[in-house]
Amino acid sequence: MTDSTASLLRTDRAQLLRALADHPAFDLLVIGGGATGLGVALDAVTRGLSVALVEAHDFAKGTSSRATKLVHGGVRYLAQGNVALVREALHERAVLLANAPHLAQPLPFVMPSYRLWETPFYGAGLRVYDALAGDRGLGATEFLSNVRVRELLPNVATGGLRGGVKYWDGQFDDARLALALARTAAHHGAHVLNYCRAERLLLQDGRVAGAEVVDAESGARVAVQARCVVNATGVWVDALRQQAEPTAPPLVAPSQGTHVVVDRHFWPGNHALLVPKTSDGRVLFAVPWLGQVILGTTDVPRDDMPLEPRARAQEVRFILKEAARYLAAAPREQDVRSIWAGLRPLARPSADAGQTKKISREHTIEVSPGGLVSVTGGKWTTYRAMAEDVIRQCQLAQLLPVKLPAGRTAHLPLLGSEEGGPRASLQDARGLAAYGSEAPSVGALPGADVMLDAPRGLSEAMVRFAVRHEYARTVEDVLARRSRLLFLDAAAAQRLAPRVADILVEELGAAHDAQLAAFEQLAADYQLSRA
Repeated sequence: MTDSTASLLRTDRAQLLRALADHPAFDLLVIGGGATGLGVALDAVTRGLSVALVEAHDFAKGTSSRATKLVHGGVRYLAQGNVALVREALHERAVLLANAPHLAQPLPFVMPSYRLWETPFYGAGLRVYDALAGDRGLGATEFLSNVRVRELLPNVATGGLRGGVKYWDGQFDDARLALALARTAAHHGAHVLNYCRAERLLLQDGRVAGAEVVDAESGARVAVQARCVVNATGVWVDALRQQAEPTAPPLVAPSQGTHVVVDRHFWPGNHALLVPKTSDGRVLFAVPWLGQVILGTTDVPRDDMPLEPRARAQEVRFILKEAARYLAAAPREQDVRSIWAGLRPLARPSADAGQTKKISREHTIEVSPGGLVSVTGGKWTTYRAMAEDVIRQCQLAQLLPVKLPAGRTAHLPLLGSEEGGPRASLQDARGLAAYGSEAPSVGALPGADVMLDAPRGLSEAMVRFAVRHEYARTVEDVLARRSRLLFLDAAAAQRLAPRVADILVEELGAAHDAQLAAFEQLAADYQLSRA
């Protein structure tokens, strides 16, 4: 992929639907367009398999756009003794940073110490973390003095501060990484379509043989035949499983994580904060990201599974209260720019494990008697390894050929990763840097010099690029996941929505009143007054 213009496939919806309908049986149909499903589709298509992927909503609409934005090995999993998971995640961290440098970058963390034992205790553990990373490490762990911690963390609370530990992990733009996976899979020949719901599984002689899918816009129904069907619908995985096997016990134990976003002056340095144990035993982060600061996260069980979970007021209060213990000038409720919640599809243990923070983040793969392959659990950092494991399990179940080319994704740059694009830190507002080597293509579109949101570099051309080449169909697609404005400043996104809707009308020729109203309601839910 040396020529970035070759990647600019037009995302014409009617053409994509016709291609799904006209194609003979695919080798693989993936249902679900989050990190896991997109990873599976990319792995399979680069091995030479014919692949289709459908997503009922937008790519990464669910859990995969609501992460803490960290590419990490999992320091706390090391404390739990899960060395194998940490080693795999550290390996995958390096792969991800190498394959998408425009979307994933190293990030230094500081863990301040307020008790004498904390620096040597946590420092020793982080030295083990370094050792597990080996030559893929991002930087050596350092023991810090009181003075040095204050230099690196300008707004850290200094009362009782005794020093700290610095270590390295990574951060990324989750929704745009998911989009890069979708577009890279399409570039290699996969048939990828959002807003296309798998309504029911197709059976042949008692075996799963595809799915009937419904286009959300036209209502068109298409029977997609496939030799193998992978259910990668995240926290909603059980609904499709139970179509194939009505008595199947649930695989998922949902957990809700909430994040709070405030202005950068509350955390002005270039290092993230990690507090390994808050007052209730959870982890607290302060992560500089795209010009703002993310505070979080909570981890609470949830029985229901709404597509758009709302942050609970008590979770927001908990985050602000804990942040006030570690930030000298702490944000108050009126300082919150955006709040969001996401559901984690934690693999349900065989017996009740109690609090969700104790449930393993390792993934689970199940093959039903009828041949439906379901995958859930895991985390963003290990999406690629999970995909390889899914393909391997499909082969073992004789749903895919046993002899396939070796996986290619460990050394497969994603679209936009080629040299030559503008570079900017993920800690700062990025503008064209978010597009990597595709930035010139964005800049060549009408409206490249018309800024919709100047502080974040969002232009009219970016909205047009989102529609023409990034599968965007709605105001929400643009402002939540192509741009991340909704997650950074919900009120600003709400103000900008009418202009974005006008551009969508120009590009798509469709009325926008209903979706504009829906987005304004959604943006209100991302503001603290609605929590």
